[in-house]
Amino acid sequence: MPAATIVFDLDGTLVDTHPDLIGTLSWLLEEEGLDAIDLEAAKKLIGHGMRPMVENALKLKGRGFDKEEVDAVFARYIAVYETRLTRESRPFPGMIEALDRLAAEGMTLAVCTNKVERLAKKLLDELDMTRRFAVVAGADTYGVRKPDPGHLLMTVRDAGGDPARAVMVGDSDTDIRAAQGAGVPVVAYSGGYTAIPLASLDPDVIIDHYDVLPETVARLLASPKV
Repeated sequence: MPAATIVFDLDGTLVDTHPDLIGTLSWLLEEEGLDAIDLEAAKKLIGHGMRPMVENALKLKGRGFDKEEVDAVFARYIAVYETRLTRESRPFPGMIEALDRLAAEGMTLAVCTNKVERLAKKLLDELDMTRRFAVVAGADTYGVRKPDPGHLLMTVRDAGGDPARAVMVGDSDTDIRAAQGAGVPVVAYSGGYTAIPLASLDPDVIIDHYDVLPETVARLLASPKV
C-alpha cells in the first residue's frame, strides 16, 4: 500500500498570512487614495490568489475594471508584499506538531496553493517549513489552479502519491471544491479565511484546531471514498 499523501493549502490553512497579505493591501489602497478595507471583508478575499484579491479589493472601491490598471497596481502590490512575507505571518497553532506527527506516521506531505509558486516557496523557506513538503505547487505550477481538481491531482502525482490514498486540508471553497472534484476527502479548518460558511460546502470534516488533525486524517484514510 502506497504512503498516504496529505496535501495542504497555504494561506489560511498552514500559515496565518493575513497580517502581511492585508497589511500590504491596506498600504496599497492608501497609496491609491482609497479608504482602507475592513479586516473581515479583506480576509474573505484571500483564497483565489493574490491578483484576484487585489482586483476584487479595487472593485469594492469602484476601481479595478481596467486590466492595465489592475496589472500595474498588482505589480506594486507584489513588490511590497515580497519584502514582508513573514513579518507577522506564522503557522497556525498546533500545525507544526501535527506535521511532525503525520510525517512520523510515514505520510508524505505536500502543498497546493493559489499563491504563485515562487512566493509560496519563499514564504515557507523563511519559516523553515519547505523541507517538510515533497512538493510545493502554486497557482502557476501546472497552468491550472484550485478549484480545478487537476491542481490537486497533479500535486499528489508529483509527490509520488495516489489520489485514493490522499487527503486535502484547506480552509475555503477553492480547497473543498478541488478535493470534491478530485474524489479526495477534505478536512476544512474553521480558523481560516472562508467567505462561505464551511458547513454549506459539505467538507468531510470540519476541525477547529490542528491537535485533532492526525486522528482525523487516519479516520478518513481508513474509510476511503468510493
